Amino acid sequence: MSPSPASLRAADFFSPTIAALISVLVNYGGTFVLVFQAAELAGLTPAQTASWVWSVSVGVGVTGAWLSWRYKEPIITAWSTPGVAFLATVMPFTPYGEVIGAYMISALGFVVLGMTGAFEKLVRLIPGGIAAGLLAGILLQFGINAFGGASVDPLLVIVLLISYALLKRFTSRFAVVGILVIGLAMLVAQGRIDFSSVHLSLAEPIFEVPQFSLNALLGVALPLFIITLTGQYMPGMLVLRHDGFKTRADPILVTTGLGSLLMAPFGSHAFNVAAITAAICTGPDAHPDPRKRYIAGLACGLFYILVGTFGVTLATLFMVLPKAFITTLAGLALLGAIGGSLANAMADARTRETALITFLATAANVTLLGVGGAFWGLVAGLTVHLLIHGGHRTLIGSPAKP
Repeated sequence: MSPSPASLRAADFFSPTIAALISVLVNYGGTFVLVFQAAELAGLTPAQTASWVWSVSVGVGVTGAWLSWRYKEPIITAWSTPGVAFLATVMPFTPYGEVIGAYMISALGFVVLGMTGAFEKLVRLIPGGIAAGLLAGILLQFGINAFGGASVDPLLVIVLLISYALLKRFTSRFAVVGILVIGLAMLVAQGRIDFSSVHLSLAEPIFEVPQFSLNALLGVALPLFIITLTGQYMPGMLVLRHDGFKTRADPILVTTGLGSLLMAPFGSHAFNVAAITAAICTGPDAHPDPRKRYIAGLACGLFYILVGTFGVTLATLFMVLPKAFITTLAGLALLGAIGGSLANAMADARTRETALITFLATAANVTLLGVGGAFWGLVAGLTVHLLIHGGHRTLIGSPAKP
């Protein structure tokens, strides 16, 4: 049962808000550079690029905050990262007006899919062990990268790791908060980041008239829809299920689809439920009480809206943070999620092998036909599961367990 506002204390806001800050920081600092690369390849003006940043940030913030408040669960939304990587390959050869039209068609596709309820039924058919293996495979690379940065910036990584261990011993709940503060203080002391050079300026959204063509429908809208559905929505819903949250996929698809549709004329490509950064906010590290983790969703929304309001200024600030700091922070923040998903994947002896195959295939991150590793890892796991257990009614068609 969801908590009433009166049941919340001031202390309940601290950990979820910090988890949200780290989630947003990782999102901008980790992959948002792809937006700027795609914009440059497409020949967009600085004003059009700033409008893209504004629309995608504000749109993600509003949809995520609304869903989290409405369902009292940490429903973290984000932009489609594999979608941006795909767009970088087609935007240079497609008129921008047609790209905008393709965004709108793709968004309508998610609205229609959400209204049918078909995607929710698909998610519920995935066995719990395979879902956990998929999540572990997606997050594994972030755990590895937490230590991989030591070859580039050994002092920073060692300080963060030792600080994390000591904080875990004495105050487990605030370990991730501590390494965030310690890391930023260390970077400032070393003169590696300078906040004095930041001059805030409000973003000015630019409305682009959409154009529609068969070429953009088949070459942009359809691939963007498939890539976002398989690479973002599927693992994102399984993250929520893994941590015990029950909100159906239907309202999430409809809300993010409508948000994408409204923001598309200003340059936004696609919103979706988050997976990797959501795992930072959906687990026990965000708050011991699952009923109060929705605060992280509200905080994420506010942070995204804040960044979007100032457009490129704050987004660029996040991206100048050293990569080793971002990857180490993300990896340590996700240790609980990685360990929990691995434990759940191996818990049931009947599905252990297929869960392990899902985990390994997903971690390999093979990209085929423009579709990323999360989808193919799930396909591999489900295929082997059906071949081994086909006809066993206790396993096939059983819903995913949190």
